[in-house]
Amino acid sequence: MKKDRAFSGVEGLFLLIQQCIAKDKRAQKTLYDHFSPALYAKIRRYVYDVNHAGEILNESFFKILTHIEKYAHSGSFEGWMHRITINTTMDFLRKKIKQDQIVKTEVKGQEISIPETSIAKLAYNELITLVHGLPDMQRSVFNLFVFDDFSHKEIAGLLGITENNSRWHLNDARRRLKEKIDALT
Repeated sequence: MKKDRAFSGVEGLFLLIQQCIAKDKRAQKTLYDHFSPALYAKIRRYVYDVNHAGEILNESFFKILTHIEKYAHSGSFEGWMHRITINTTMDFLRKKIKQDQIVKTEVKGQEISIPETSIAKLAYNELITLVHGLPDMQRSVFNLFVFDDFSHKEIAGLLGITENNSRWHLNDARRRLKEKIDALT
């Protein structure tokens, strides 16, 4: 590895992982510096408050670094870290949602879709701003379903709700977003 601890390619990443397993603080910092921006961006899609997002990022990296030896080198290392980050974020949201007592028991009405033409008019940052305006549960379900391609069954397991609740929250998020988009256009 270079003196600045940068890494490149599969071999460099493998070496960096090995150094992190050996508790090399400089390697851990290199890993953090390289991957934290992408993981933080993922967290921010779910959590608007920067203080909470920072806490979740730190907790995610704590879990990554304390369990890095469990990475089986099958599949993407970045994907493994993203999964840990998503699970840590969902743990935070589950606790917050339980505190807020948000519970829906039925799916009502048809699935709401947002026309592509409406979305095309929005820049990515504007869309993320609108998503951040959703209530916690709707925002979480929307992000997991739309951006992270989770099924309703997986979402239900992560958030401790039923699959029908997941569908309801997705529908409600779409309805709210459509109303906000229509108001902008």
